[in-house]
Amino acid sequence: MALHIHEAWILLFVLPGLVTPAAINHEDYPADEGDQTSSNDNLIFDDYRGKGCVDDSGFVYKLGERFFPGHSNCPCVCTEDGPVCDQPECPKIHPKCTKVEHNGCCPECKEVKNFCEYNGKNYKILEEFKPSPCEWCRCEPSNEVHCVVADCAVPECVNPVYEPEQCCPVCKNGPNCFAGTTIIPAGIEVKVDDCNICHCHNGDWWKPAQCSKRECQGKQAL
Repeated sequence: MALHIHEAWILLFVLPGLVTPAAINHEDYPADEGDQTSSNDNLIFDDYRGKGCVDDSGFVYKLGERFFPGHSNCPCVCTEDGPVCDQPECPKIHPKCTKVEHNGCCPECKEVKNFCEYNGKNYKILEEFKPSPCEWCRCEPSNEVHCVVADCAVPECVNPVYEPEQCCPVCKNGPNCFAGTTIIPAGIEVKVDDCNICHCHNGDWWKPAQCSKRECQGKQAL
């Protein structure tokens, strides 16, 4: 009886050494919950196509979620085909904008010129100026120059004079008109030769003078 007990103990010490690691089936030993969770997470992050969307920082969004892919992007909705993003009609940037920020869906002008440029000169906002005697201009808040040109009346003479720093011409010798090539004053009859007496039209100084023939002095002498 003692012999059998001794042999049994020998078998118990020998058998564990005969069992190799290859003989252990890992499927018979389920992994810990932590290992399972880690494995599933890696699958989602590594292959998210059709299952989610990823932003620029690597954050994953579920299908149907609304998100911003990046700091300056427009909002998107995650779909099986990838992000479907809004394309709003952004306001136009002013052509004279000097500082544009792209911190949102649409670019935004943060700084514009505080002056206007006109004929090579700079003018402050709301400043008024005269580029020429007949022009009156103002620098608008939009950085654009708006000008008004004076409308001069028709001069009452055929020989108007432009004075320095004056917009419209002036008739220094008063109203007059042409009788042929001769300039005659308005308001009086002028004998331009031995046979013709002329005068200007009333109010229409730019028209040729009206002339009438009289008896010529030469004929009277005969």
